[in-house]
Amino acid sequence: NAHALILSGQVRRVLVIGAETFSRLMNWKDRGTCVLFGDGAGAVVLEAITGEGTASDRGILSTDLNSDGRYRDILYVDGGTSTGTTGHLVMEVFRHAIEKLAETAHRALDKAGLTPDDVDWIVPHQANIRIIEGTAKRMQVPMERVVVTVQDHGNTSAASIPLALSVGKARGQIKPGDLLVTEAIGGGLAWGSVVLRW
Repeated sequence: NAHALILSGQVRRVLVIGAETFSRLMNWKDRGTCVLFGDGAGAVVLEAITGEGTASDRGILSTDLNSDGRYRDILYVDGGTSTGTTGHLVMEVFRHAIEKLAETAHRALDKAGLTPDDVDWIVPHQANIRIIEGTAKRMQVPMERVVVTVQDHGNTSAASIPLALSVGKARGQIKPGDLLVTEAIGGGLAWGSVVLRW
């Protein structure tokens, strides 16, 4: 991960790119999934800077990354090399998403010595509005402090957080010094969060 490469001194600056073309994977007859997703791309530049080693530093303050193959059947693409087809997205993740996203965000905040009260903005994976609202509620952060773009872009998966960061900055929501929590969930099942100061 980019943060680890910077911390180890191997690199000074990293471009992290998230891009998705879900339109190629949609089962257009499944209205439960095809209306939720969009194609998109976004990028974030991470750069090493000297800090004090405290929660007031700028940049990534903590991360929490998780995966558990026992949940592989709730979010996956039913194709690929094993079938010789592109396949379609299969998703039954709602119940797990809210719980796992809130838990990972709390763990990352704990690692940084911070609480939800310290958070200026949650910049979530733009899965769907019900998951975003449910996660914010579990974190006890009001929706007024959540950057939401899903209504404009749909769920662009790996692109959704970079896109939301860009939109939040352009709207004037995210300002230098703000404390952000990003959290995401994806196939496999994998999920995680980052606490950072903009």
